[in-house]
Amino acid sequence: MATSEDFTVQTDPFRRELLAHCYRMLGSVHDAEDLLQETLLRAWRAYDRYDPSRAALRTWLYRIATNACLTALEQRSRRPLPSGLGGPPGDDPEQPLIHGEEVPWLQPIPDAMLGDPAGVVLSRGSLRLAFVAAMQFLPARQRAVLILREVLDWPAADVAAALDMTTAAVNSALQRARARLGEAGLGEDQIDEPADPGHRAQVERYAVAFENADLAALEKLLTDDAVLEMPPFLNWFAGREPYIRFIARVFTLRGTDWRMVPVRANGQPALAAYTRAQDGGYALHTLQVFTVTASGISRNTTFQDQDVFAYFGLPGRITGAEDRGPGRPSP
Repeated sequence: MATSEDFTVQTDPFRRELLAHCYRMLGSVHDAEDLLQETLLRAWRAYDRYDPSRAALRTWLYRIATNACLTALEQRSRRPLPSGLGGPPGDDPEQPLIHGEEVPWLQPIPDAMLGDPAGVVLSRGSLRLAFVAAMQFLPARQRAVLILREVLDWPAADVAAALDMTTAAVNSALQRARARLGEAGLGEDQIDEPADPGHRAQVERYAVAFENADLAALEKLLTDDAVLEMPPFLNWFAGREPYIRFIARVFTLRGTDWRMVPVRANGQPALAAYTRAQDGGYALHTLQVFTVTASGISRNTTFQDQDVFAYFGLPGRITGAEDRGPGRPSP
């Protein structure tokens, strides 16, 4: 007779990777945590019937998690970013921001929730915002097939058994998923961005330029087609010129006294932006997650969501004297 202690000891090593799997499927940290608990509950109820000769424990747990996510997705809308809603980028950064509060936006996930940083790198880019956003273009079952086949590297026969499909149906679903991503302009080079130690340095220079309100320095760090999007606002911008014009507007409205605190999200460099408050401290304004290429910063996805801030453990206020990263003196 299995005990809860034995179950916990056996399943605990897989909790973080199962959370990451649920996040890839759902695009929400909150939902992923809920589905992780649902997975473990289902697994505990079936643990007495688990046969290790038929499947490794890890495979068995992933099968339960995937099917739990598929059930949940029957009742949930996709979680896009503004650029994924089908509308064109804005051409006037001076226009009012349009709220999209009714949209269930994609959320970033803190690297700290995923365990060993090396594990994030080894996930082949499958936790990066671009990949998780791309999954939102796929029907739930195609999403599951693509993740199991291409992220977890399961054989088609194992995927078929997990999802109660034929092997031919799995191969067809994978082909359709790849085609759908291609139609959306989401090729592998955009999804599977390689890790590069220089990316953090690029974002560090961006932080310094932002704190100095140095628009010229910021502009030099961007690619020609750099994208800026800011859920929960529907507005988004593509191109260095509108990007910088919008940042200039931010400096006009919010002032030029900022503190940028480095964090990590989705295996990518990120910054928590704090703006000067009336009491002399700094108030949390946004969390900015960067995509960096050899040519520069190609995307800044900026979140202004209290739930997201809470997951990252970001304080609502700082004094400005906190650690600001290597080579960054405090004021």
